Amino acid sequence: MLLLVACGGDRVADTQPQKWQDAEVRVESRPSPPRPGVNEFLVIVTGKRGPVHDIMVSVRTDDQDQWIQAIQDGEVGVYRRAAKVAPGTRSVLQVRMKRNEVEGVLRFPLNLSP
Repeated sequence: MLLLVACGGDRVADTQPQKWQDAEVRVESRPSPPRPGVNEFLVIVTGKRGPVHDIMVSVRTDDQDQWIQAIQDGEVGVYRRAAKVAPGTRSVLQVRMKRNEVEGVLRFPLNLSP
């Protein structure tokens, strides 16, 4: 139910969904669209059977930053974390996904509001 509320209504996703293994990964920001400065990001992971909650998700906005583990929001496939956003290299949210021994990184370009 929480996932439906978070994703429902007139809300438009901040980025296009991407695939990792057998899951769809979407990103939403708070505020939306993201603004320069610190923003909260929700990484929403959904598989064929529903929410994916058996992975570790970390985020960063620059190759030089350390990865910051996102906090799992229950078992609804939503992972939350704040990250600094700015024009240039920091306008891409990097999402690292880990499950068992498999790891992958997705890059989500962000359209910043002025």
